[in-house]
Amino acid sequence: MSAVRGRRRRTAMALTAAITALGAWPLTQAVAGPAAPPVPDRIVVDDANKLFLVAHAVGVQIYPCNATTDGFAWGAMTPRADLYDDGGKLVVTHFGGPTWQARDGSAFVGQRIDGVTVDPSAIPWLLLKRASSSVGQDGDRLTGTTFIQRINTAGGLPPAATECNAATAGTKREVAYTADYAFWKAKDA
Repeated sequence: MSAVRGRRRRTAMALTAAITALGAWPLTQAVAGPAAPPVPDRIVVDDANKLFLVAHAVGVQIYPCNATTDGFAWGAMTPRADLYDDGGKLVVTHFGGPTWQARDGSAFVGQRIDGVTVDPSAIPWLLLKRASSSVGQDGDRLTGTTFIQRINTAGGLPPAATECNAATAGTKREVAYTADYAFWKAKDA
């Protein structure tokens, strides 16, 4: 019995030491939130804002093939994507507008400020500001969002120009892409 008590005592002492060490951890580390991602200067969010959510998107960019006065051309893209947290849980959907809608129904509609091509084989990285937002039926997760950055993109570019022609006019092509989306809100919010 004394060997078991000794192990229990050592375990309790180790747990106490671990809890004490964690208590010494700076509080700013515990509540600071995600770190700002490294991005080109053109899409940096100003210091009056703080990052509150980073989500990983898997989806498509949808391109319509349109007849033009000069022939045919792929039109503006429309996204459709699911955004997941680091644990793989679906947290936001992304669709035309451009709109992001959280699982609680709250939504953010963005307006492009700037973009930069980081990888010529992928859609640009973007900075968008809030055009509007709305409360959802179950909450307001995205209501305070001030900016969204689209970063770490892969894929999503339009099909080759030659693939939009008289035979494909009026059709749409879905091109797979992935990206990370960084959601920002005012520091005083």
